[in-house]
Amino acid sequence: MFPRPAARRLAASAVALGLVCSLDPGAWAGARHLAPPHGQAWTTRVPGAAGTATRLSGYAIQSTAKVRDTPAAVSSPGYPATGWHPAGPRSTVLAALLADGVYADPFYSTDQQKIPKADFQVPWWYRSDFTVADPRQRTYLDFSGVISAADVYVNGRQVAGTSDVTGAYTRHELDITSLVQAGTNTVAFRIRPNEPSSMLTMGWLDWLQPPPDQNMGIVRDVLVRRGGPVALRDAHVVTKLTVPSLAAADLTVKARVRNDSGAAVTAEVAGRVGEASFTRTVALAAHETKTVAFTPADVPGLRLASPKVWWPAGMGEQPLYDLDLTASVAGTVSDGTHESFGIRDVQAPLNSDGARQYRINGRRLLIKGGGWSPDEFLRWDTTYVEDRLKYALDLGLNTIRLEGHIEPDEFFDLADRLGVLTLPGWECCDKWEGQVNGTENGEKWTSADYPVAKASMAAEAARLRDHPSVISFLIGSDFAPDATIEKNYLDALAAADWPTPVVAAASDKSAPRSGSSGMKMTGPYDWIPPDYWYAKREGGATGFNSETSAGPDIPTLDTLRRMMTPAELDTLWKNPDAKQYHRSPSATFGTLKLYDNALTGRYGAPSSLTDYVRKAQLAQYEAVRAQFEAYGRNATDSSKPSTGVIYWMFNSGWTSLHWQLMDRYLDQGGAYFGAKKANEPLHVQYSYDDRSVVVVDNRHAPAEGLTVRATLFDPDGTQKYDTTVKGVTVDGDGARTTALTLPSSVSGLSTTYLARLVLFDSAGTELSRNVYWLSTRPDTLDWARTDWYYTPTTAYADLKGLASMAQAPVSATASTRSSGDLSTTTVTVRATGSAKTPSLMTDVHLVDAAGRPVLPVRWSDNDVSLWPGESMTLTATYRTADLHGSAPRVRVSGWNTPERTVPAP
Repeated sequence: MFPRPAARRLAASAVALGLVCSLDPGAWAGARHLAPPHGQAWTTRVPGAAGTATRLSGYAIQSTAKVRDTPAAVSSPGYPATGWHPAGPRSTVLAALLADGVYADPFYSTDQQKIPKADFQVPWWYRSDFTVADPRQRTYLDFSGVISAADVYVNGRQVAGTSDVTGAYTRHELDITSLVQAGTNTVAFRIRPNEPSSMLTMGWLDWLQPPPDQNMGIVRDVLVRRGGPVALRDAHVVTKLTVPSLAAADLTVKARVRNDSGAAVTAEVAGRVGEASFTRTVALAAHETKTVAFTPADVPGLRLASPKVWWPAGMGEQPLYDLDLTASVAGTVSDGTHESFGIRDVQAPLNSDGARQYRINGRRLLIKGGGWSPDEFLRWDTTYVEDRLKYALDLGLNTIRLEGHIEPDEFFDLADRLGVLTLPGWECCDKWEGQVNGTENGEKWTSADYPVAKASMAAEAARLRDHPSVISFLIGSDFAPDATIEKNYLDALAAADWPTPVVAAASDKSAPRSGSSGMKMTGPYDWIPPDYWYAKREGGATGFNSETSAGPDIPTLDTLRRMMTPAELDTLWKNPDAKQYHRSPSATFGTLKLYDNALTGRYGAPSSLTDYVRKAQLAQYEAVRAQFEAYGRNATDSSKPSTGVIYWMFNSGWTSLHWQLMDRYLDQGGAYFGAKKANEPLHVQYSYDDRSVVVVDNRHAPAEGLTVRATLFDPDGTQKYDTTVKGVTVDGDGARTTALTLPSSVSGLSTTYLARLVLFDSAGTELSRNVYWLSTRPDTLDWARTDWYYTPTTAYADLKGLASMAQAPVSATASTRSSGDLSTTTVTVRATGSAKTPSLMTDVHLVDAAGRPVLPVRWSDNDVSLWPGESMTLTATYRTADLHGSAPRVRVSGWNTPERTVPAP
């Protein structure tokens, strides 16, 4: 994650996978309503057809402290698992117990502290049954995602031990043909407890309060494969696109063909990609493996003219190709596989400043992303993950970074389909970097760790290489690997035909063969003022910052009331020195003191919980907007340009008070809409460093004939300055044009003032509106005392004048239209006040009849500011089912706007 003293680190653990929006833990996959009755095992019917891969549908689990029977008995068909707990096909121990109602919702208050850790310091059994009709086919267990290690048994016999099945990412294929019988068969895993400081698994670092079970369990599918004597493995497609013309692409199809029988065989390998079909005869000795490759030299159809090129969202379409491959013996299919892949080119050279600059299909782009967190208990829900990825696109982001917690295949399938770029890599500050991370947590490696790490790299490289959304692998995070570890990683990547740049670390580190990372990890991670981002130093907008933000992101009042008790909420706004359980286990980030002091210093002391939250939303809007705007403005600078920024973090794995652009329930506040505003396609923005008003074009096409108007107001709405510039032109692909510079002083302007920027097209249509709350007294940073997580502020901007703004009423009319599974509510808000005072940061929430937010929802715009007589029409799109049968309503409120709720029929 990021560099910090060991004393500030708490080792936790996890691998992670995602979550649903429900408050009820039982709504997760693997919940009670999906499970068999107690005392009965899951039973999965496995077909006999060659080339099939069937996942075990679930498990019965129990602590070894409560099981006195032998492993042979536990893993035998018919064993009475009386009193065992049901678990889904991917489930940690604690996730299963939560779904089974053993514990209350651990995301509420401090309820997680009540779960006894001792229960998870012994191994747990995972037991599942499967049936086959014909045991003559070859049968294999194929799996990864075991945390942390396991002994594996089939039908009473041990087939692997913890020395073999260890590491969260290693992949295992166990030939169990000789043990499989017609009828019911049993697989049992005895899962070892996890400790990420000493095991190559996953850890939570300081993201959230670590789960009491340390995520021990099985968090990816366990597959039962059937086939004939010859197996097909490792099928993939190597693509080479001509750049920049994109006129042609060469495809090379590769696979390993393995004879698992004791006799020599001749296999026919046949495949198809689009209109190209190909076949080859392969002679295999007993137990021999060969690699076959089909290239354009022998299959002309694999040289594509005018290929369908995959692009990130907003830059083009996301077409995918399919590879189908079979291996047959004597005319009978023995095995088969299907793979999807995309054609695109990724380059990431270092620029003249040493920063990594990504190019997709020859076009340069600014990486704008967020750090991904799965659900704390690694519960997977495809819909919830898709909702979050769609939120990323709604925010104008193009990339998700996964520091460890590398998600299952469905995540990358979704990213491919949606056009979201991904940056997976290993995590810091635990065993993964224990050999090189100095004083951080993580034990030094033993000789047994090197092959596990290499096997992990090989497995993830093979799994991810065909996904066009994956644009790099970061083989280090806070630290780069040493020469031995790096060589093992690079050898594994090369053997897998890894197609994209390999990055030594997410920090400013180098590795012997990979060279400089071209990235920086200079923070901040806690509160800093908006003008921080414009300085080309530390975490400011230059180079590629792999993880950074102004720290706390206080959720909406709706969410706070769902996650904390009334007493905790009282402490939240009254006591900045109080430890906040829902922030972090880290001593550095245990309180909200820096944030709260700034909130009081800039906006005035909060007078209530409601006042605290409304000030927080205002502060978070300006902080997040400034971060993305600064990086966007500097992307095309001739000197020290910005090349990438990853907001730390995109989301949280639980109910959190920091590092999130939306909360666990997918509700949206100031942080979300500040990012959405900053990253809009054609955008007008203010520069905190030099007062310039800049137009940034994030589209591919240039824009011309634009008009920019800039107006300054006192908080009461009195206009103090107004200027208009016409004929503004800006190139596309992230280019910027400076339209004007606001004066350094304006006669009679109040200490706190408002700046309204509006961008019009040649027809006078408003394209972008951006409102800032500013002060003639700037924030002052003490750069000399910069720490790894923030730069101190010695004087705050005076924004207290906002408190004097008169109430500005806003009317709202709304209507709803449904089509299929989706509904769209259209809301027109109008500032109806008779005075001059604008309605600042008018927020519109879609709610049900009980006043609860309808989530997820994608707004065309929100947190808007309206001057008297102005109106704006906003749209909200959402799943009709998320109304749960209620009629939609719209709740309108704002900084100085009384709350009201209107129907949206």
